[in-house]
Parts: sequence; structure tokens; C-alpha cells
Amino acid sequence: MTAFVDRPELLFVALLALFIGAVACGAFLLRRFAVLPDEDREDFNLIQTSTLTLLALLVGFSLSMAVNRYDLRKTLEEGEANAIGTEYARADLVDAATGAKIKSALVRYAKLRLANYKTRAPAELAAIVRDTASVQTELWRLATQVAKDQPTPIGALVVAGMNDVLDSQDYAEAARINHIPLGAWYLMIVIALLGCVVQGYGAKGSLRKGLLITILPATVALSLALIADIDSPKGGLILVEPRDLTRLIRSF
Repeated sequence: MTAFVDRPELLFVALLALFIGAVACGAFLLRRFAVLPDEDREDFNLIQTSTLTLLALLVGFSLSMAVNRYDLRKTLEEGEANAIGTEYARADLVDAATGAKIKSALVRYAKLRLANYKTRAPAELAAIVRDTASVQTELWRLATQVAKDQPTPIGALVVAGMNDVLDSQDYAEAARINHIPLGAWYLMIVIALLGCVVQGYGAKGSLRKGLLITILPATVALSLALIADIDSPKGGLILVEPRDLTRLIRSF
């Protein structure tokens, strides 16, 4: 399931086929074993309305969760750029040689973080993560050197700024792996399946044979695919654009 959530286009195709099959099951199979009497139509309409209303609420809540996570990732990307830019400026407070090393390492670090946001290939991401960890080690070594050479409030300021740089990356990565729980996905899919079965079961005459029975499967599948797209930082079309990191690197 996780693989599908990270690939919204595949999720849409799979759910569309699954939901259309559920409608067909209700329309052509279930009705053969349990005919819906006209006197029970009112009660059936109540059940159908309740099921679809519950589905709409779940989709709405899940979309809100995904959008909040997307906004958080954008905010943390801005925080990363600000932390790196601030530490780059504070490097002028130390001696010229150490300051130049800090600035050089920060430029490389910012470029790696930018590449991390833009890259999707797992192999390339793994290489970027390794390089990022190496540069982080170098940055912290330089910060501790400043603290030893300048045990003053200025040295403490540089160390605190470096700590902010490293922490901002941790916060961004934590937000990247924070997704909508799989339990919520399973619940939405099960209720959507039931809603599609109910729709097919209650369809009348030519409605069962026409394209109208595909409207609910298509809209629900598209809605869930949109939620997966927003919630997946490395999949789909909707991604966090690292504009602040791009602007920061250009300023360097």
C-alpha cells in the first residue's frame, strides 16, 4: 500500500478499476441474489446517502491532513534556507581562514539540500544523503573548532547557528516521512468500495448500463489520488518547490 501511496498515478488507475468493479458487482451480481423491492427503496436511499456522506467526510479530513503536511514541508524548507543563510553571515565573525571553510562547506551543504528536494531517483537520493551527512560532520567539526578557539559569546553564537542548521534538516526530514496513517487509507478505500457497491445495487434500468455508474468511481479515485499526491513529497506532480534554497544559493 505504501508503494501505491507514493505513486499517485498508479493509485488512481488501481482504485478506478477496483471501484468500477465494485459498481459492476453491485449492479449485475448482487441484484441477482437480493432483489431490491420498491417498498424498500426509501430505506436503501437513506443507507446510500449515509455511506456516501461518511466517505465525503473522510476524504475531506484526509485532504486537510495532507494539505497541512504540505504546508509544513514548505515552511521547514524556508526555515532551512534561513538557518543556512544566517550561519553563512555569522561566519564573518570568526577568523578569516575558519570563516572561509565554514562558508565553503555551507555552500556545498545548501546545494546538497537543494538536490535532495529536486531528486526522486532512490539511488541518487542515497548518494545525496551520504554526502549530506559527510558535510554535516565537517560543519560541526568547524563549529567546535570555533568554540575552542573563541570561548566567547561570539563563538557560542556561531555554534548555536550551526546547531540550527543541522536541526532544520532533521525537522524537514521528519516532516517528509510523516504521512497520513495507512489505517486511514484502508478505511477510506473500504468505505468507497461499499459506496460503489451500493450505487451499483441501487441503479435502475439504463443507468446500470451507461457511463453514469463510472462517475462515483472516477471522482473518488481522483480524490484519493490527489490526497496521495499532496501527501507524497517524492511522488506525483505536487511537490515542494525549494525556492528559498534556490534564492539562497544564488545570493552566495
